[in-house]
Amino acid sequence: MMTTRKKLVFLMFIFTVAAAVPKPEEVEKKERTVEKDLSDKKHYEHEQHNVEYDHEAFLGEDAKTFDQLSAEESKRRLGLIVDKIDGDKDGFVSQEELKDWIRYTQRRYILDDVDRQWKTHNPEEKETISWDQYKKMLYGFMDDMDTADLEKDEEGFSYAAMQKRDRRRWAVADLNGDDLMSKEEFAAFLHPEETGHMRDVVVLETMEDIDKDKDGKVSLQEYIGDMYRGSEGEDEPEWVQNEKEQFSQYRDKDGDGFMDADEVKNWIIPPDFDHAEAEARHLIYESDGDGDSKLTKEEILAKYDLFVGSQATDFGEALARHDEF
Repeated sequence: MMTTRKKLVFLMFIFTVAAAVPKPEEVEKKERTVEKDLSDKKHYEHEQHNVEYDHEAFLGEDAKTFDQLSAEESKRRLGLIVDKIDGDKDGFVSQEELKDWIRYTQRRYILDDVDRQWKTHNPEEKETISWDQYKKMLYGFMDDMDTADLEKDEEGFSYAAMQKRDRRRWAVADLNGDDLMSKEEFAAFLHPEETGHMRDVVVLETMEDIDKDKDGKVSLQEYIGDMYRGSEGEDEPEWVQNEKEQFSQYRDKDGDGFMDADEVKNWIIPPDFDHAEAEARHLIYESDGDGDSKLTKEEILAKYDLFVGSQATDFGEALARHDEF
């Protein structure tokens, strides 16, 4: 029998690796949409530009590091970043180079995760890994479990179902059908939301998670229940009411009271909008002093508060006070 502690450790690991069947979460709201914005911050609040949006969009995960730096050090590091962005080394940052950088910062955590998991599952650094190899490392513990525990534990969670889902996802990621994963195929397996040919799997898994009565469609109750589990007698948060309106006005396009697979796809994989391109255009518009549609390092540093500024540390004011010390 698998101990509670071992199960918890395994679950933490399995979610990092495969992002498979989710168990009930403590968080109030769960985001499922694939095409996410570049920052959790609003770009404009009360018609006022919020530089924290640009800060997170431009730096990605490094935004938190920059929040701890002095203005002088953040400006120095920004200069080093500009050198990286200028891929052709012509002394200018074009819109395309800036867009590529923003996309890179947003994808860097995925690339790091793929590298880490690849090394874990492929310690001999072979060109491919097999399903049997992956299954043994991730699900080998199941050989010592009772059949009842495999099918469903005390919380209704099924390890057997998780393995079955991973097997199906593996087959879709395996483009050449050899049942082996190259690193590129493994990346698609780990993060299917980032790969075009895996998008239907994301939709299918979402339907399986939310469609509790297994009727092939998602009701309003199932849609809200995926994001919010309130207590009896508790007033619903305002955002829940907003989501109910979103469901009836935008999600349920044919007005039949349910979302079918196509409507779920439109929800979690909305029509194309290139957030990175829009942000690159915005940053160039705000920083391009001579109007040539590209940025020099000097132009970027002159607007460094736009690129790395944060209200959390008040970089602009900190720089102004620097001469006092």
